[in-house]
Amino acid sequence: MIEKLKIQDFDTIYDLMEMSFPSDEYRTYDEQKALLNNPGYSIYVLCNESQDIKAFIAVWEFNKFAYIEHFVVNPEHRNGGIGGYILNELVELLDKTVCLEVEPPETEMASRRIGFYKRNNFFLNEYPYMQPPISQGKKAIPLFIMTSGSKVDEDIFEQIKSTLYTKVYKYI
Repeated sequence: MIEKLKIQDFDTIYDLMEMSFPSDEYRTYDEQKALLNNPGYSIYVLCNESQDIKAFIAVWEFNKFAYIEHFVVNPEHRNGGIGGYILNELVELLDKTVCLEVEPPETEMASRRIGFYKRNNFFLNEYPYMQPPISQGKKAIPLFIMTSGSKVDEDIFEQIKSTLYTKVYKYI
């Protein structure tokens, strides 16, 4: 069962983030940790019996949808169904449309990632989308938005994009 992150486990989460994402896809340590003070931002973890973190999902919750900013399965625990389990637990817990960003299917890894999300009831919305820089000195990244349950029409997509740009990326 997933539970909210205990603050003392943040360093482990940040280490997993650094291992799992290019530097343009996560904030500095202090910026990332400061998000824990934002009531709309949460990190959910799945731990084993020894309380070691097997996976985490960092989520922004808004009125009409939630946005998964980071999702990592600890490399020691990959390929055992944990990713699908934690993703489905989160969607059920939040009980609203959940969206996330993915790279265009231009590499084998990006295609595999999209396939994973599709197998877990997410749909690729192929509208143009550029993730703004996540932090000062970082680059913008061309991505796609995937949504749980179904594709969204262009109006809903624009609402999601606008919310992400203003609330998550502070990009106007």
